Amino acid sequence: MSVVHAMSVDVEDWFQVLNMAHQIDRSDWDGIELRCGESTKRLLDLFARRDAKATFFCLGWIAERLPDLIREIHEAGHEVASHGYDHQLLPDLGQQGFREDLERTAEILSGITGERPKAFRACTWSIGKKTPWAIDELLRAGITLDSSIQPVRHPDYGVPSASTVPYVIEDEGRELLEFPPLTWDVLGKHVPVGGGGYLRLLPLWMIRKGLAQKQKLGVPGCIYLHPWEVDPGQPRQSLGGLRGFRHYVNLSRTHGKLDRLLRDYRFSSMSDAIAGCGVSWRTKLRALRASELLG
Repeated sequence: MSVVHAMSVDVEDWFQVLNMAHQIDRSDWDGIELRCGESTKRLLDLFARRDAKATFFCLGWIAERLPDLIREIHEAGHEVASHGYDHQLLPDLGQQGFREDLERTAEILSGITGERPKAFRACTWSIGKKTPWAIDELLRAGITLDSSIQPVRHPDYGVPSASTVPYVIEDEGRELLEFPPLTWDVLGKHVPVGGGGYLRLLPLWMIRKGLAQKQKLGVPGCIYLHPWEVDPGQPRQSLGGLRGFRHYVNLSRTHGKLDRLLRDYRFSSMSDAIAGCGVSWRTKLRALRASELLG
C-alpha cells in the first residue's frame, strides 16, 4: 500500500522559541518585527508546487496579528490546528491555565476560519509525566488528534516508552489519537529524525530510513518544521554553545532538503494521512489509558 505521510508546521516566529526565552522577554514581543508571515508563505508556495498539504499548528498570538495569513493557510486547503496561545510550556501553565489557553486559541482560530481546531501540538512537546491532566483538557476542548508526545529521551521533554507509530489514548471512555513525530527505530533506540534541528542537521538518508520504516508498517510518518527554519536572514542572537548550534545550524539548507522530501514522498495533513490508512488499520491500534502512558 502506498503511504501518504504527514507534514506539519508550527507557526511561530524566531523570537518565540524556547531557546530565546532567556534572551527575549515575552513583554517585548510586540516590539519585534514579525517575519513568520513571509516564511510561512514560502512554505505554502513550496507545498503548492509539490502538490502537498500540511497541518499548520498556529499560535493564537500570531493569528491575532496575522489573521490574513491564517486565512490563506485555510483557503489553500491545509489543516489549521492549535499550538496554544503564546508558546508556554504546559507545566508552567498548569491545568486551569492550559484549559483557558486552549479555549482562547480555539476562539481566535475559529473566528478566522469558521472552524474550531480539532488537532493540537504543545509547545516544545510538553505533554509528559508532569502533565497527565493534559489529555483530559484536550478532550474537554474537542481535540481529537494530538501531536505533543515525543517518544524519545531528551533533557527538555519526551516519554521514551511511548509508541513511535500513531496510537489511541483512552481517558474515561473517550479517545484521543496521538500522532508522534517521525523516529528511526534502530538497535532498540528511538532516534528522532522528524524535524526541527534533526531535519536540518541529519543527512537525508536517516530521515528516509524513518519514513521507510513507517511505510513498511503501513502507517504515516510525521515531518515537522517551523517557518523560521526557512528564514536564514533572521536576526542573530548570542545564544552560545548548544542552544546557538541547535537554532542556527543549516538554516540555509532547510528549504532545499524539504523540497527533496516533497519530491520523493507524498505528504498531506495529519488528519488526512491518518484517514488514508483506512478503518481496518485503525481498529488494530492498541488503546493506552492516559494513566498508563503518563502516570
